Amino acid sequence: MAQPTFPTIRRMVIRVSGSITYYAIIGDDRTIDNPYGLLRRLEHDDGPSDEALRKDFSWKFTPLIVEWERGDFEDELVEVSHEQAEKIIQYFRERWAPYGQPPDS
Repeated sequence: MAQPTFPTIRRMVIRVSGSITYYAIIGDDRTIDNPYGLLRRLEHDDGPSDEALRKDFSWKFTPLIVEWERGDFEDELVEVSHEQAEKIIQYFRERWAPYGQPPDS
């Protein structure tokens, strides 16, 4: 009797997110109400990953949080709440409308 054949199952690695910490990039005359940028650190089971908000409102890897932690970043990072991060994103929507999504989307 022939052995049954089974389809090959590929294993996928899925990073399970834990907490998310947001940081506003400030310096000079910039505050959390008008920062240079917004960063976030995602905590995963296999370690953190750091991302920066881009003008198209996607998130992309950034080394800036690690550089700041080592003292190699000129501007200052300030941890902000999730609510404040949403306000910052709205601020950039209004400011970057021609580059990213329009303010009414």
